[in-house]
Formats: sequence, C-alpha cells, structure tokens
Amino acid sequence: MDSIIAAIDCGTNSTRLLIAKKNDNHEYQTITRQTQITRLGEGVDSQHSLLPSAIDRTLVTLFGYKEELSKHDVSQVRVVATSAVRDADNGQVFLDAAEDIIGKKTECLSGLEEAKLSFQGATSELNKSKAPFLVIDIGGGSTEFAFGQEECESFLSTDVGCVRLTERFIQNDPPLPEELSAALSLIDLHLDDVLMEIPSLNQATTIIGVAGTVITTSMIEQGLDSYSYNKVHGHRMSKESIEEVFRLLVTDDRNGRLSNPGMEKGRVDVIVGGLCILVQVMRKFNFEEILVSEKDILDGLTLSL
Repeated sequence: MDSIIAAIDCGTNSTRLLIAKKNDNHEYQTITRQTQITRLGEGVDSQHSLLPSAIDRTLVTLFGYKEELSKHDVSQVRVVATSAVRDADNGQVFLDAAEDIIGKKTECLSGLEEAKLSFQGATSELNKSKAPFLVIDIGGGSTEFAFGQEECESFLSTDVGCVRLTERFIQNDPPLPEELSAALSLIDLHLDDVLMEIPSLNQATTIIGVAGTVITTSMIEQGLDSYSYNKVHGHRMSKESIEEVFRLLVTDDRNGRLSNPGMEKGRVDVIVGGLCILVQVMRKFNFEEILVSEKDILDGLTLSL
C-alpha cells in the first residue's frame, strides 16, 4: 500500500522539504520539493551560537512546512539539522523548538551520518556500472565527501562551507585577490585531509555534486533564467566551464552577480565562497567533469523511512 512520507533538512544556509509517495517496493515518487534560504548558520563560525533572528527565520519556514505535511496527509517524517546546529552551543534550543512545531524529534546529524545519507540519495537512481562514486555535498557550514560502490565505504566531513568561508574571509565586494587566496588555501588544507581519509578517491569513475552551490553554478553555466529539473539534474559540468563561472562571479560585485541567470538573492552573497570549494576540488583532484544531481540528503532521508 502506498504511503506519504517526508524529509526536512535544516541546513546552514537553507531549510528544505521533500514529500514523496512510497510504494511497497520501497520506491518513491516526489510530490513536492521546496527550499527556503533561512541562513540558520549566520554568525555561527565566529560566535559558536545560533542567532535568535536566524532561529526565528527557520522556525517560520518550519511552520509552513508543517502545513504542507498536514495538507498531504504525511504518515512518516524525518527532520534533521546539520553543521550549524552541530557547531552551536545553543543547538538544543533550536532542536527543541523545531520538535514543538513539527511534532517529531529533530535529529542533529553527525558528519558521518550526513555523508552517508547524501551518498545514498545521490546514487539511488544511478546505474551501479558507473561506480565507484564520489559524492561531494557543498553545504553552508561543511562539505561532505563520500566514496563507494553500492554503499558509502569511506567519507570525510570538512568544516568548509559557503557561509563559513564567506563570513571568515570575504569582506569586500567584489572580493579581493588576497581574500580568495586565503579561502582557497584553507580549502586546500582540508582537501589534503580528504586524500588521507579517502585514498582511493581518484579511482572514482563518477563524480557527483549536490546542493545549492553546484545547482546554481549549473544554471549559470547553462544560462537558465528559470529553474528546470530536467536541465539541471544529470547535467555534466566540465572543469573549464566551472572555472569560467568562477572567474565571472569573483570579478563582479553583488549586483553584477545577481544579474546572472539562475542566481537567487538568498545565495548571491555566499556563492563565491561555495565556488571556491567547487573550483578547488576540481583543481586539486584533477577532475575533468562533475555530474550535477538534485538527489541528495533529502532523498537519503526518504529512503531511510
């Protein structure tokens, strides 16, 4: 018998919802997928605390998602929080408030859990002949790397994300060369750790990128004025095209970046930080292309229900 299930991901930069119909074979069909830029992790890198205004923004979105759960008669839901709540001294305050709204315990995922769920979601519909897979999830506060064949075999969660890097390094608009160099240098140090933890990384035959930075870069690269799932999901971006988008955005100010197709207001101030991660990954590991996926941690959560 079909059932309606849902997953909610309270991330550092965005809060997202997936509602799906699941059949007896554990296959699911998306009913709705929604994203709101809430910036829950604003200031966490420097203050180690969630700001009241950031908590309020996210809770308002959760109230809206609660209405969606009721409208679709959802029978099971899994609610998670990630890097920002992991790092914040007052993370439990948010977890308790979120539980009061949704009526379901909100989990604070470890980096391991986040990496495994992202891997499961991103590879769920891919032909296993394309394995080994490397899934790269560029978030607001952290970036997860997960490697494996059918299951995640090795992983690392690194404390570099688009919000964290922007707040720490990028103070000018457009960013100064020395700010970009400092951000890229820190990323490079974390990528050394990735190579140590995932020594077989370069054996991956399919490199998969998920989350907002990758999606936005894909839209800009393709010149998409409006979002199209069919054009974004499964799109392959070359190293050269990513470098072109990087050069375009780092030399523009906020208004210039916002004029690009596919750029949303809630992401325009952190996209350079996210692109620093993406471009340095491609350079460091000498990847020629990356597969863009809309299947991510939300899909991994859904598959776990």
